[in-house]
Amino acid sequence: MTDPIEPPPRVWTGRATNRAQWLLSAAGVACLALGIELAVDSAWTSGNVPLAMAVVGCVAAGLLMLYGTLAFVHVAVHIDEDCFEVRCGYMGVPRRRILLAHVVGAEFAPRVTPRQWGGWGYRWHPENGMAVVVRRGEGLVLTLGDGRSFTVTVDDAEAGVRIIRDRLRLSPGGRPSGA
Repeated sequence: MTDPIEPPPRVWTGRATNRAQWLLSAAGVACLALGIELAVDSAWTSGNVPLAMAVVGCVAAGLLMLYGTLAFVHVAVHIDEDCFEVRCGYMGVPRRRILLAHVVGAEFAPRVTPRQWGGWGYRWHPENGMAVVVRRGEGLVLTLGDGRSFTVTVDDAEAGVRIIRDRLRLSPGGRPSGA
């Protein structure tokens, strides 16, 4: 007697984290603290305009660094019966939702690097398509019906690819299921 083939899970979730981004967050906090310190207790003698510019510059740089790093310190991927969803950071923003009906293929990428995408974060590259890159390592690459691609770095990407491929199995008529 053979073991029955276990059906794939209805929902698959994957995550990836980049702990190095916390160092950049600390730099953002330092810039923000410097801007607040300058605004509250400054012995600035060059006038109010340069002081205001320094305060605004430090606070703005600190907030941008904090958002840019905390938004991409980790990514969560959720695949269910109908869609593929990527949420970034602790607030889940930015978020990308792709209906599986728009996906024509899924591939495992054993080595995705921030360098090939121009850095960490939500990226667009004319030849490669779009990506969410939070760390170097394995990733999942979707091919969409319009020819574009979407890449995301995520732990256990091979399992995600298997789930998507199972959802995209061809029906007897030759069309992807659900189309």
